Parts: sequence; structure tokens; C-alpha cells
Amino acid sequence: MDLGLKGKKVVVSGSTAGIGFAIAAALAAEDAQVIVNGRTDARVTAALSSIRHRVKNADVRGIAADLGTASGVAAFLQQAPEADILVNNLGIFEPKPFLEIPDSGWLRFFEVNVLSGVRLSRHYLPGMLKKNWGRVIFISSESAQHIPAEMIHYGMTKTAQVAIARGLAESVAGSGVTVNSVLAGPTASEGASEFVDNMARQQGITKAEVEKQFFASVRPTSLLKRFETPEEVAAVVAFIAGTQATAINGSAVRAEGGVIRSIF
Repeated sequence: MDLGLKGKKVVVSGSTAGIGFAIAAALAAEDAQVIVNGRTDARVTAALSSIRHRVKNADVRGIAADLGTASGVAAFLQQAPEADILVNNLGIFEPKPFLEIPDSGWLRFFEVNVLSGVRLSRHYLPGMLKKNWGRVIFISSESAQHIPAEMIHYGMTKTAQVAIARGLAESVAGSGVTVNSVLAGPTASEGASEFVDNMARQQGITKAEVEKQFFASVRPTSLLKRFETPEEVAAVVAFIAGTQATAINGSAVRAEGGVIRSIF
């Protein structure tokens, strides 16, 4: 399917690995002009090389900047002043008991996971409205609804993203700009893969057995019964970014493998 994205200017925050990388590659394959972002030049350069290897004639460039800070966002925007599509993917997670999370931890998670998207959206939305076309997509998680007890601060940020996306969609109602969030499920990202590897080594079992245990005890409601691939999530995001997806607006789009039991 041609998603109508040829020549569209795309920014994907936190896109040197995992879901963000897969989204950048998927949109590059649709002939969009994609900006890849990471915190270091080395990571960005490696991601660009990998995308160009996957996607022939990919129109991609990279900007190294820490978008988890106001100064990092400001520096990034000097190099990328315009975007037709913004994918707010940057995010961090860390399992930690609630009683051990200090104020600084809550503030750090909020600034990286939430304010990065707020700052970028605040900059790019006026230009989208002027063109009367644009897409803003927040990469949230099933943790927005199923707050994980082992990392409540992370779940809080995912819920906040859903609220911001809906509020922004309401604020641009009637325009050609859509704003949505995507609720990804447990995904075989860099962090998840490290978790599985560590657990397999510690328990002396295979990675497949760790994955089976995880979905039996931690995410038993999953219908997929395995980690999603970043590419499976990216395919959903690419469609929402496309020109045919106008009717998807203000939505929390579920791409979580059936973890969430509610049918609404």
C-alpha cells in the first residue's frame, strides 16, 4: 500500500534502536525524508548506516541531541525547524519499587518521556496547521492502562502521553492535522532483549523459556504470547502517519498484542 508519504518531512525522536529505529526505517521505505535522532553521533551514524542498508535510496539524515532536556530540544530544532510528521518515541524505563523512587526519578521520567514530546509538538504544530496537514504520534504503551507495579513512574508517563495526544487532537479539531497515541505492548527492543538475556543467564534456562514465563506470569492476558517485534509496531505507526488515516484522530491506538482486555 502506498501511504502517500513521499517527500514528507519526518522527525522520529529516540530512533537509533528498537521501536524508534523500526519506525524511521518504515517511513524511509515510504520515501519520506526522515530525521533520525539519538544522544550520540556514534549511535546516530550507526543507525543511518543500517537504514541505508535496509532501504535502497533512503532519504535519511541524523541529528545527535539529548531531547530529554530543554537545551537539547532547542539545539535539535535549530537543525530541524520543520516537520510534516512528528513521532514522539523517546522514552526510558526502569523497574524500581515505588518506595525507592526519589523525586528526582519522577522528574527525570517526566522530562524525558513526556516533556520531550510536549516541546517538540509545541514547535512543529504551528507549521502543520499552516499547511493544513500533519501527523503527531506519541508512542505510548499498554502500561498507560495497565500501570506496572514494578515501575509506576514509567506507567504514569505513558498515561500522560495518551492524555496529551487526545488534548492536542481536540485543540486542532477540524484541521488536516491528526494527533494520536499508540499503545505498544511488550516489545523485543534493546532493553527487553537485555532483560531476557540476563534472566536466562541467571536462571540457567533458554531465552525462549524466559519469554514463556514472562507471558505466563507478568502479562498473562497477552493474546500474542510473545514479544512483539519493533517492526510490527512500526507498521501500525506508518499507517497512522499515512494520508489515508485521516479518520484515526484523537485515538489511543492499541498495538499491544491483546494485553488489554477491555474491548473499548
